[in-house]
Amino acid sequence: MSKGPAAGKRNRLAIVLSHPTQYFSPWFRHIAANSDLHIRLFYLWDFGIENRHDRNFGHALKWDIPLLDGYEYEFVPNKSRDPGTHHFIGLDNPELNERIADWAPDAMLLFGYTYLSHLRLLLSPRFFGIPLLLRGDSHDLYRPCGFKVSVKNVLRRWLFKRFSGALAVGSANADYFRHCGIKESKIHFVPHCVDNARFQTGVAQVEREANEWREELGISRDAVVFLFAGKFETKKRPQDLIAAFLKLLAASHADQSQPCVLVLVGAGELEHSLKDLAAEHLGKTIFILGFQNQTQMPKVYALGNLLVLPSFGEGETWGLAVNEAMNLARPVIVSSHVGCGPDLVKNNDTGWVFEAGNVDSLYQAMAAAFALGRQGLAVKGKAAKTLVEHYSYGASTTALVKSLEGILR
Repeated sequence: MSKGPAAGKRNRLAIVLSHPTQYFSPWFRHIAANSDLHIRLFYLWDFGIENRHDRNFGHALKWDIPLLDGYEYEFVPNKSRDPGTHHFIGLDNPELNERIADWAPDAMLLFGYTYLSHLRLLLSPRFFGIPLLLRGDSHDLYRPCGFKVSVKNVLRRWLFKRFSGALAVGSANADYFRHCGIKESKIHFVPHCVDNARFQTGVAQVEREANEWREELGISRDAVVFLFAGKFETKKRPQDLIAAFLKLLAASHADQSQPCVLVLVGAGELEHSLKDLAAEHLGKTIFILGFQNQTQMPKVYALGNLLVLPSFGEGETWGLAVNEAMNLARPVIVSSHVGCGPDLVKNNDTGWVFEAGNVDSLYQAMAAAFALGRQGLAVKGKAAKTLVEHYSYGASTTALVKSLEGILR
């Protein structure tokens, strides 16, 4: 006899997430409007909704797009003295289990598992009969070693036995789940995605605004513009990008017909050191621009001819900026530590992958891109846009529903 829900009953899925984000909130709206799932979000923190200090950007921010429209949600009180995702007790929500139990879900989806509230939920006997799904974007492309790492791996394998399924965002993430002991039959591909429609809407106007921005900055129409967009923090390695660009600038100095320019958009602890590295080139061939909120990001990506994400070390996961740039038909250069690389970045097709932490390798990738010129990069940008359209909210919702049907059958 089937153990699934009665005919006509909507499956109730409780989703636990640290805080509303610009990436997931539109997906939740899509699920609520385009599937038979009845979802409710249980948020553990209100970052992004209220003006809060961002530790990595180095200033207060509030996202300027709707994050709470179109789906059910509630904020569970966070009792942490220092709320946030930067430490284990930053998400301390004693009422979480009771609130979820009162809602009586058929299944639960956890975005992450490394905080006190997650641990309380995972170890609570009251939920042992409810299937748990895990969503994350960790990978092993960067492999630290040592005793602490080994202990963490053992604890993770034990904890992951609690999950009925893992929703892999891509191939590197799926490999990570396998390494953590999750059986192949429990790994479901649910592609990582952004709001493709938002980035692809009004492209002609966005391109015009980006061209006007170039003129305001004094960037030549003929220039190949390398773009970095993100936090100026150690793991993103923007300093490597400046070093590689200066090598490219020296090598291409004789080519007056096609200048090259580097634009870095963002904020963070490395801002002053980046300006020191750029020094005499600031405002000429290197531009360091301030933080841009979400409504401005399509124009930011249109400002460049391609995106560069040179991350190196632990902490870089998928790199959703790549999805966003590809929606604007921009090819990309990413390091070998960026999780989306194996899925989205096809060498000499949609972009280039270089050896993380190797400035010479990054320079070679940038030189290959520069040699193509604006027209050649536009061709690769079209291929990038075609590929990223398969990484959509529609595809992810279909995959989520299918995985739940199998688990609840």
